[in-house]
Amino acid sequence: MEPEGGLGPVSLPKEKFETRRLPLMPIRDVVIFPFMMTPFVVGRESSVRALEEALAGDKRIYLATQHDPGVDEPKPDEIYQVGCIVNIVQSLKMPDGNIKVLVEGIERARITQVSEADGFYTASVRISRTLPELTPQLEATMQKVSSLFEQYVKLCQSLNQETIAATVRLDDVGRLSDTIAANLQLSIEEKQELLELFDPGERLSRVSDVLDIEIEKLNMDRTIQSRVKRQMERAQKEYYLNEKIKAIQKELGRGEKSEFDELKKKIDAAGMPADVLEKAIQELKKLEAMPPMSAESTVSRNYLEWLLAVPWKKKSKEIRDIDFAEKTLNEDHYGLEKIKERILEFLAVRQLVKNPKGSILCLVGPPGVGKTSLGMSIAKATGRKFVRMSLGGVRDEAEIRGHRRTYIGAQPGQIIQMMKKAGTRNPVFMLDEVDKMSNDFRGDPSSALLEVLDPEQNFMFVDHYMDVEYDLSQVFFIATANVLHTIPAPLQDRMEVLRLHGYTEPEKLEIARQYLLKKQLEQAGLTPENIQFEDGAVKGIIRNYTREAGVRNLEREIGNVCRKVSRCVVREGAQYSSTITADNLADYLGVAKFHDMAASEKSEIGLVTGLAWTEVGGCILTTEVAIVDGKGKLTLTGKLGDVMQESAQAAMSYLRSRWQRLGVPRDFYRNVDIHVHVPEGAIPKDGPSAGITIATAIASALSKIPVRRDICMTGEITLRGKVLPIGGLKEKLLAAHRAGIMEAVLPQENQRDLVELPENLRQEMKLHFVDSMDEVLHIALEEPLPDAEVSGALTALPPAAAETEAEARQ
Repeated sequence: MEPEGGLGPVSLPKEKFETRRLPLMPIRDVVIFPFMMTPFVVGRESSVRALEEALAGDKRIYLATQHDPGVDEPKPDEIYQVGCIVNIVQSLKMPDGNIKVLVEGIERARITQVSEADGFYTASVRISRTLPELTPQLEATMQKVSSLFEQYVKLCQSLNQETIAATVRLDDVGRLSDTIAANLQLSIEEKQELLELFDPGERLSRVSDVLDIEIEKLNMDRTIQSRVKRQMERAQKEYYLNEKIKAIQKELGRGEKSEFDELKKKIDAAGMPADVLEKAIQELKKLEAMPPMSAESTVSRNYLEWLLAVPWKKKSKEIRDIDFAEKTLNEDHYGLEKIKERILEFLAVRQLVKNPKGSILCLVGPPGVGKTSLGMSIAKATGRKFVRMSLGGVRDEAEIRGHRRTYIGAQPGQIIQMMKKAGTRNPVFMLDEVDKMSNDFRGDPSSALLEVLDPEQNFMFVDHYMDVEYDLSQVFFIATANVLHTIPAPLQDRMEVLRLHGYTEPEKLEIARQYLLKKQLEQAGLTPENIQFEDGAVKGIIRNYTREAGVRNLEREIGNVCRKVSRCVVREGAQYSSTITADNLADYLGVAKFHDMAASEKSEIGLVTGLAWTEVGGCILTTEVAIVDGKGKLTLTGKLGDVMQESAQAAMSYLRSRWQRLGVPRDFYRNVDIHVHVPEGAIPKDGPSAGITIATAIASALSKIPVRRDICMTGEITLRGKVLPIGGLKEKLLAAHRAGIMEAVLPQENQRDLVELPENLRQEMKLHFVDSMDEVLHIALEEPLPDAEVSGALTALPPAAAETEAEARQ
């Protein structure tokens, strides 16, 4: 047979067995090998009794290592089964009752049975003696192991040289392997594994493998230590030279005002809180101990500079004069009464409360209505610094909270950077386009803003780079957005939402007079003598060249006129003068881009003007219906969304239940196809507010009665013909007013929103508030619907019966 260990074929070893019964003593944190002299102290009562039993006999005792050294009284199953029979060479009883013993390992044995008597364990152990025949292969392995052990000792440098010299001269296979195993620096588990190998040849082979691994580890450790030593020597050399440079500078009189002294003075003067001050001083001490040219010193220096750059105690002296603030806001912006009232309320509270928390407002409205410029006016009215951070397209959470200093090129987030730019603790901080943030694998910036915009949390805002608490509670945060539905609900909950609606024509005219004309004249280099705008010209621009909720395009068109006049001034001289009127406006701006189609065209069958709300304000939306021969198919086109398609289906089901009222046969839908189309098909449209518009258009097409073109409508429809309320009423009516439509049909429940409408809209427009679809048809159709009698052979049913039958068919 071939034994394990790769020693080649040898003669079958002679194996002898013997069984003995000996006192058992569990030991911990050590494995006893045969031929090994080991001193240790015995303290456990059971171990002392076992030792006394052995001393009373032949001084032989069985030692086995316990699994867990933390167990004081191990049970038999918590002790390794293979241990060593030892001879007690010396024993000395100490004053504290413990016994100090010196034992010598004799031979390994395996426990076969354990019994307990007189307070200690007695074990029956089986001794297995294997005597392998010495072969050339075994001798070669012994020489290899002896050589490896000599290398191990040279690398380890912690073993007794005399022991080693005696070990390598051994010619007994078992004794050589056990002596080397006892002197290896291995774990208890690895030593126990070697002890449990009874075959000397197999044990020697395993010791050879272990030596190879340990020598490789020691070589690697020596290489690392050598490298570390060289680096330490280099660092010590640099430190010595730096200290020498410092000493030379001190002798030259330059040492007292060193860079570190300047940093220390700045830290003391910064007014940092106690915990931040402590961190800054620690960082300064670390910087002093670092070599000046090292990468770590650059990181530490940048961090200290950021700590010093952020305002910790400096505050703007706040203007709390309400009259001055009101005057400033009125000078910069026309209208916006609700917003101005809120700012004045804020200032009034500041006068009455010593340390109020910072306000967090969210201005929501279409583009061009003055959200961003309003933030600048608030800063001006309150005497605070103004900083602005654009959040459009931001998708990285680190933009808000910064990067950790462990990254190369790390820096604070935009919040801290803007506070540094402001230079004070209480600026007006504008978060522009907060509705246009997104998120990806780098994090969600809107979630990071939750801490910034929460008055209960932002007094201890922690930037990842700064890694200290920073107080944002004195900051006046103003967020701006075009829409609310893209802002997460938790973020909306932390802000006070103020809506800015679109401007009416009189408001735009006043804004142009007070602000836009002066601004554009100045930018074009003109004087009031060079150009005069009549009100009719400004109204012409508003009506025929712009269709918007704000005034950006109005300002742009005024600028176009001014530039053309500037060209004439350059050609003809500074005395050139021009008056812009409604009649000559087309000479400057070309053909009108928009006109009031809805008010001028005649009424038609199946054509209705509806009202819609978009991100840029309200607009009018025409709906067309065509009836053709077919099989009852309802076709919807114009890139309509799911909600709008469902509104059309609800309108169709309602009209099918009202076949008598429309004067059509009960099964009219079986023989015709109905096509509903909303023009401008490339633009997506959605929402429920077109329900009554679609229903009116289909009713007109079925009854052959034209719809009034001087009226518009908006409202959601139910299967029972009820008209439900809608949102964006002001913007929609402003759009109708711009288009020249002065009559509108609205849901009854929206009557409460009249208070938000400008006075001129309430005076100039005729508003019909309705509860049911029957009222809508009565107002919108040019002629009344036919009576309940229906021509033809069909028998008329009562309205309730007709509704029931229609619902059953659906």
